Amino acid sequence: MKINAKKINKLAIGTIWALVSVVVLILIFLLGYILVTGLPDISWKFLTSTSSSISAGGGIRDQLFNSVYLLVLTIIISLPISLEAGIYLAEYAKDNWITTLIKTAIEVLSSLPSIVVGLFGYLILVIKFQLDYSILSGAIALTIFNLPLLTRSVEDSIEEVPKLQREAGLSLGLSKSKTIVGVVLPLAIPGIITGVILSSGRIFGEAAALIYTAGQSAPIVSYTDWNPFSPSSFLNPMRPAETLAVHIWKLNTEGIVPDAHIVSSGASAVLIIVILIFNLSSRFFGNWAYRKMTGTTRKKRG
Repeated sequence: MKINAKKINKLAIGTIWALVSVVVLILIFLLGYILVTGLPDISWKFLTSTSSSISAGGGIRDQLFNSVYLLVLTIIISLPISLEAGIYLAEYAKDNWITTLIKTAIEVLSSLPSIVVGLFGYLILVIKFQLDYSILSGAIALTIFNLPLLTRSVEDSIEEVPKLQREAGLSLGLSKSKTIVGVVLPLAIPGIITGVILSSGRIFGEAAALIYTAGQSAPIVSYTDWNPFSPSSFLNPMRPAETLAVHIWKLNTEGIVPDAHIVSSGASAVLIIVILIFNLSSRFFGNWAYRKMTGTTRKKRG
C-alpha cells in the first residue's frame, strides 16, 4: 500500500490550521465578550472618579493609578537585577553545574503559581519584615514573579547579537566589559524593550500575588500631595493599594453595591485594553529602537 506524501502533507497542514483557528476563535470570543459588555460602561467620569463600596456610580481612578504605580515600581526594581543576571548568563556563565542550577532555579521560579508568590510575600514581607499591606510589598512580590521572564528575555536578546560584533569590539582593544556595555547591549536593547513591555502586561493584570501583599483596600489619597513620606500622598509606597485586577476580583466575590456588575465589566474592559496595548506596542517599540540604533530594519524570522 503506497502512502501519498502530498495527501499526508495537506492533511497535516489542514489539521494545524484547524487547531490554530480554534485557538484564535476562543481568543476572539473571550476578548469580544469582555469588550462588548464592558465598553458601554466606560466614560471619563468612570475613569476619574473614586470607587464606592456602599452606593452606585463609583469609578476606578485610584485602582487604575495604583496599577500603574505598582507597574513602574516593579520595573524599577526588577530591571537592574534582570539585566545583571541576563548579562552574566549570556556572557560570563560557564557550562557547568552552577549555571545549570541557576537556569533550573529560574525555570522553577517562572512556573510557581502567583498565589504561592503572594503567600510568600505575605509571610516574609508583610509579617516578618513588617512592611504591612503596601505598594512596596506588592512591588517586591511582583519582582519575584517577574524576574524569570525578564531575565530570560535579557539573556535571549544578548545571545541574539552576532558574535562578529563582539569580535569587532575586542579587535579594537576594548575589554570584554566595555564591549558588552558599548557594543552588545545597544544592539540587544530592542529585544530587552520588547521583553519589558510584554512583562508589563503580565504585571498589570496580576491579582493573586497582590491580594496578600498590596492589600484589598484603596484609601483616599491626595493627588496634589507630592511628598512620598506623607500618609495621604498618592506617591507614598507604604500605603495599601487595591489594583484594578484586585478590584475586579473583589467586586465579583464580595461586591455589595447595586452596580457591581457594571463596574466590574467596565474595569475588565479597561484592563484588557491596557494589556492589549502593552502586547501590541512591544513589537512596534522593539522595531523602532532597532532602527534608531542600527539604522536598519529588523528582519522577520521564518
